[in-house]
Amino acid sequence: MASSDNESSSTRGRSARPVTPPEDQNESLISSINTRQIEAFGRKVSATAGHIIGDTGVGHHYHNALGDLHRELRRPLMQRSVFSFTQTTPRELVRSKVLVSEIQHRALTYLPDELLFNIPEDRNIYSLFQGFQATLPEDQQTKRQRHGRHSSHGQKLLEHGGEDPDTPPALSYLKNEKNSLSHRLEMLEVRKNMCATEIKEIDNKISNLNTMRRIVLDRLAGLEQEEVDLEHELHDVDSKLDDLQEELEDTAALARKTPTADTDSDPGSPEFMSESIYQKLPSPRPGAKRRKTRRISMPILHEHLEPGSRIKEIQAHNDMITALDFDIPFGTAVTAALDDTVRVWDLNAGRCMGLLEGHLSSVRCLQVEDNIVATGGMDASIRLWDLSRAEYAPQDSNRINKDGDEEEDDGLSFENPNDMPPPPPPTSMQDCPMFSLEAHVAEITALHFRGDTLVSGSADKTLRQWDLEKGRCVQTLDVLWAAAQATATLGSQEGQWRQTGRLPDATADFVGALQCFEAALACGTADGMVRLWDLRSGQVHRSLVGHTGPVTALQFDDVHLVTGSLDRSIRIWDLRTGSIYDAFAYDHPITSMMFDARRIAATAGEDVVKIYDKTDGRHWDCGPGALEDEGGPSSVIERVRIKDGYLVEGRKDGMLGIWSV
Repeated sequence: MASSDNESSSTRGRSARPVTPPEDQNESLISSINTRQIEAFGRKVSATAGHIIGDTGVGHHYHNALGDLHRELRRPLMQRSVFSFTQTTPRELVRSKVLVSEIQHRALTYLPDELLFNIPEDRNIYSLFQGFQATLPEDQQTKRQRHGRHSSHGQKLLEHGGEDPDTPPALSYLKNEKNSLSHRLEMLEVRKNMCATEIKEIDNKISNLNTMRRIVLDRLAGLEQEEVDLEHELHDVDSKLDDLQEELEDTAALARKTPTADTDSDPGSPEFMSESIYQKLPSPRPGAKRRKTRRISMPILHEHLEPGSRIKEIQAHNDMITALDFDIPFGTAVTAALDDTVRVWDLNAGRCMGLLEGHLSSVRCLQVEDNIVATGGMDASIRLWDLSRAEYAPQDSNRINKDGDEEEDDGLSFENPNDMPPPPPPTSMQDCPMFSLEAHVAEITALHFRGDTLVSGSADKTLRQWDLEKGRCVQTLDVLWAAAQATATLGSQEGQWRQTGRLPDATADFVGALQCFEAALACGTADGMVRLWDLRSGQVHRSLVGHTGPVTALQFDDVHLVTGSLDRSIRIWDLRTGSIYDAFAYDHPITSMMFDARRIAATAGEDVVKIYDKTDGRHWDCGPGALEDEGGPSSVIERVRIKDGYLVEGRKDGMLGIWSV
């Protein structure tokens, strides 16, 4: 019986011990350890700490506690709980104690510091709710009550006076109407304030965009300046390669050649003929530096500037500029003035490259085409120059200010444009002269060349055609004889010379302007006639009658011919029919004119350049006189040239202005 009792008691003891099901074995430490086990574990740790401190009376307690601790740690439940606790992250511990709704609320209301930085001030006098309320559409019932005063319902309200029987009917209705109108007025005020706020926001955005545009524009200017520097370095390397190649070829030729006395003294040899007849075409001396002025990449900075923006101003001469021309935007320009000098300019750096010396008096007309320059002077001679032979090294783009510090040139303006630029080296252009054409007996007033053909007009009342390969005159056209022939053959007034009583200025040039293209030649003269010549036959093909004063400027393309005259007008002719396509009147005589693909630029004795935009038909002014920040009146602009929206103008005081149009 005792044994059975013991077995039953042991069985009850074993059955009373809780058994953990398999699915609950991976629970966390917080749910698996009860309070009694934690207290027992704490007592064992306390006993261990007391033994370590040195209490001799607790030695047996330490061994008992340590044994109990080992037994406790060997339990599978405790090991699983400790392992689960070590695998749990702090985020999971927090989530186990925080509700899901609170976590969602925190996620929705959280704002990072980047969004909270630089919050604009709220200057609106109306709240966001008032703005929404003002934008809501008006209630239909309110509309019916306002507009339905004569309806039956409205008559009933007027008769019975609404809800208050003591209030007169008309007074109650008027109060309601007043409240309604006051509410509408308040809502309109809110809407107006919203519109004003929106306009301010748009203005701020425009200001920010303009700032970003200026930053990008400065970056583009820096890139183009770097592009120019790289091209100059490339040209220097090409020049060195060419010089080295020439030296190697000369050395090889000298090694193979055996000079003889017969070759040097024979008058009939090709070398003798070349030196005697074609000595006007000199070859450059050995070792001379060549500079390719033609840009590889086309600059586009001026296209992104505001129309009418001033790019540069240069004090080019000490007297009135009589002629100017340039090849490409930010390229090379040549100017001539009454100070008897012809200067070559680097438009990108704003520096003088050198002087073209050779004329005995002032130059009246010139043209720049790639590296070739043709100049016509009052000494009745025409000279041609090759700018690729110039010895010019672009200087550093940085300047030294008045404090002695180095400052960077932005490429868009000058520190003091009224000062004359430093003089270039005197030998920079000594290899540029090619040859001189001398056949006219009076000053050269107009010239134009294309390819190997050059046509010039002079005060001797003749036009001359030149062959640039042979360097000689091949044809002479007498304008007075052509006019007399036209009068005799046609028997009309179209071709006769009309000088008497028709010239507002007796000092006007006989040949004011001309342009040639292959066998076609257009010429404007002092009688106001525009004559179209055929260079193959030397005859006038057609005469355009319309101007009442001397023609001073002329240019044509495939369809139209544009002329400017001292009669204060610019006329556009249709070359297909010979009739006037359009005409514009000005306040002063036209002294210079040129057009590109979109605009016509003209000078008319003022301190501005008259611009006509052919695309949108708009007339506007460009120049120092059109700027509001100018202190006083500027000098009169005498000459203008425009290409691809890049305008260069020369003034009476010798100043050279560069603008974006």
